[in-house]
Amino acid sequence: MQSFGIYIIGDEILSGKRQDAHLSKVIELLSARGLPLSWAYFIADIPEQITSHLKASMARGEVVFSFGGIGATPDDHTRQCAAAAAGVPIERHAGAVANIEAQYGAGAYPKRVLMADFPQGCELIPNPVNRVAGFSINQHYFVPGFPEMAHPMVEWVLDTYYSHLFHTRDHIEQAIVVTEAGESDLIDLMNQMLLQYPMLKLFSLPRTNQRRTTEVGMKGESGLVQQAMLHLKAGVTALGYPWVDV
Repeated sequence: MQSFGIYIIGDEILSGKRQDAHLSKVIELLSARGLPLSWAYFIADIPEQITSHLKASMARGEVVFSFGGIGATPDDHTRQCAAAAAGVPIERHAGAVANIEAQYGAGAYPKRVLMADFPQGCELIPNPVNRVAGFSINQHYFVPGFPEMAHPMVEWVLDTYYSHLFHTRDHIEQAIVVTEAGESDLIDLMNQMLLQYPMLKLFSLPRTNQRRTTEVGMKGESGLVQQAMLHLKAGVTALGYPWVDV
């Protein structure tokens, strides 16, 4: 199954000057199409870090959405870092230039047109707000940090390139809520479940309330999850704790 990840780039996120709006939205967009988000990284405006991360995910062959840093100001490094990671030069993209000229006319020069300088051989991602395109290379999709631009661009990428993957993954998540038990009371049982079902992922989420309450479940291939949940419920019952399905 194709793995999806995201990079959220910018000092303003790490300093708290801006609040991230991308992580939850990407999860929503992927989930609506039956796809999971495998990982997410927040990266500062440090070219060496950006390039290193991009090289690694390109080498793994993952599908990656990168938010931010594709403007033309001196603190925007993502376009150059993407080119370095892909091992290609930066060049002015004629299609991107045409879009910027159509949007801004003479105002495209001398500075706005710098946002048409992309890694050689890249494809454009249309921007529905101001026509300043994003770009893609090596299954990495680079969009602005502005949510009103970035999120429709991500949807466009998914629907244009990855519709064949929608709702094809045999994957479910099931859980129970165990009352009168904290996580520590269930650790031995959880370890048993992992040994018995190594192909599944187990998760445990304590709830903060007056009663000791823990949500515990399994996720993975549907048939195995259903089988594992029967064993999990039986194990919790044997320990003497009440439970309900989530």
